[in-house]
Amino acid sequence: MACFCSIQLLPFAKSLTLLSPISTLSSLPLRPIRSNFSPPPVSSLPSPFICRCTSATSPPPHSDGFIGFLDDDEEEAAAAEEEEEEDEEEFYEDDDLDLEALESEAKDAVRSYSTSLSRQLTIEDETDDLKGFKGKQKRRKGATKTIPDHLLPKVTIVGRPNVGKSALFNRLVGGNRAIVVDEPGVTRDRLYGRSFWGDHEFVVVDTGGVLNVSKSQANVMEDLAISTTIGMDGISLLSREAAVARMPSMIERQATAAVEEASVIIFLVDGQAGLTAADVEIADWLRKSYSSKYIVLAVNKCESPRKGVMQASEFWSLGFSPIPISALSGTGTGELLDLVCSGLKKTEDVENMDKEENYVPSIAIVGRPNVGKSSILNSLLGEDRTIVSPISGTTRDAIDTEFVGPDGQKFRLIDTAGIRRRASVASSGSTTEALSVNRAFRAIRRSDVVALVIEAMACITEQDTRIAERIEKEGKGCLIVVNKWDTIPNKNQQTATYYEQDVREKMRMLDWAPIVYSTAITGQSVEKVIVAASTVEKERARRLSTAILNQVIREAIAFKPPPRTRGGKRGRVYYCTQAAIRPPTFVFFVNDAKLFPETYRRYMEKQLRSDAGFAGTPIRLLWRSRRKVEKDEGKAATRTRSNLSPREGNVALTT
Repeated sequence: MACFCSIQLLPFAKSLTLLSPISTLSSLPLRPIRSNFSPPPVSSLPSPFICRCTSATSPPPHSDGFIGFLDDDEEEAAAAEEEEEEDEEEFYEDDDLDLEALESEAKDAVRSYSTSLSRQLTIEDETDDLKGFKGKQKRRKGATKTIPDHLLPKVTIVGRPNVGKSALFNRLVGGNRAIVVDEPGVTRDRLYGRSFWGDHEFVVVDTGGVLNVSKSQANVMEDLAISTTIGMDGISLLSREAAVARMPSMIERQATAAVEEASVIIFLVDGQAGLTAADVEIADWLRKSYSSKYIVLAVNKCESPRKGVMQASEFWSLGFSPIPISALSGTGTGELLDLVCSGLKKTEDVENMDKEENYVPSIAIVGRPNVGKSSILNSLLGEDRTIVSPISGTTRDAIDTEFVGPDGQKFRLIDTAGIRRRASVASSGSTTEALSVNRAFRAIRRSDVVALVIEAMACITEQDTRIAERIEKEGKGCLIVVNKWDTIPNKNQQTATYYEQDVREKMRMLDWAPIVYSTAITGQSVEKVIVAASTVEKERARRLSTAILNQVIREAIAFKPPPRTRGGKRGRVYYCTQAAIRPPTFVFFVNDAKLFPETYRRYMEKQLRSDAGFAGTPIRLLWRSRRKVEKDEGKAATRTRSNLSPREGNVALTT
């Protein structure tokens, strides 16, 4: 028969095992939470709890079982706790941390993480581009300038389609900035890039091919390689024909704007194809309308120096002095740049410009095709900077444009091509579209803030989710732009709230991104995109002091300590620091990173956001096991001593 007092003692003993007092907040550095509480012995309990069913001289028959009950539940946990405390006392004997060493180690951890992440997020054809830029940057070290792009003179390349304008543009600016494919009509918008030659620095402008407006619609479609099927499913036949008819005039309008702002014009022709009627018309147009500008006639595709002179002689009839070049091999480009620089005025370097003040954040506008990316860019700039058309894939290159916000803050806006699914791009067989998608991903990588544009009626698609995952992995600030908001019927005050709930549920990886509702065609609420992007960039570049950061971490741990393992081990945070910005990256030094499960890491990220902000930007949490690092260092030191001779070992130990 069980004793009544043992039945009373059983729940009391269980309650003792659940007691865990929270220690008060201590000063930096952060110490692990410990508990010096121990349950009282059974003999010290009040008299009602003492067993009286047997004599006092002999122990109760059931008391051994009760003590065993406590030992079975607490023995392993107590042993693990004592072992951890002994290890901690050995490792942190004086409770002192080498903060300089921890800060240096945190920066090394960020570098290794960034390197491994960049290897995972590889982009096709990026290696060749980086090689081209690398060689160009080596040459620029001797002539570093701090002149903004809008103050530099501009050199515009014009000509009919498929004469090699984009290839020459890439040759002058370095790398593969423009898409180069052996088909006409690839370039449509203006593309800008900085270049230099000698003491001159200038901006090169690539343009689309200028066509003869008198051509028939079939010839225009053939010259521009316009498809009436790909991406045109939801567009009526009448709208397709109207869009195709407007395309050449839109391209010519872009080329005209580039010529008007240029100081020097490079008129490029094809030496292999010879003189054509389109070349004669363009020459007459330049001579009549822009005779005041310095015009250089370059005959491209003259790889052989001997044949190049013969090929160029045919173009004397255009009224300009032809110079044979090859954009592919670089032949004759030196003489071409000498002529270009002779028509440029030197721009004085701007003095007393701080690098931090000179920093211009980049905003990439990305999304699926036909969601209104180019319309948003044009609405922000107040001009037709890029071609807007219902034809899917109108934008191909990543278009960079400088923009000044309402508060005077400068931005670099990047319009990108629509990103379709990889299977759809592969099935279309279009090399141009594949390269356009690569340019869009590269625009995300070189941007600071990404404006992910979605269509209001379409809401969130699978492709939008994949783009969002890419943005989060790249560590870029992000805002979600819901465009074409006017197409939502019967809107009320709750419409935006319900819509935001749907977006948050489907895009959980971007639950920290602000949402902006706009209508780009009418310009409604488009300015909110810049306001939100400016706020996101400031949050992305914000740095917390170590004292405030560790205070937040202490409060988070006090509210919810790390969970214990089955063996009774518990994770402990010793120190935390913000090692980087853009994006904010925090390094946690703990006893064992494996003791912090993913759920607790998400909890810590949520606490950082709720207490410290960082809206619109991803934050990185890196966890470093200090005990493991010290053990590795100790093993390395032991190996070093073992490799020394006895005399050398004694000297080393003495030192």
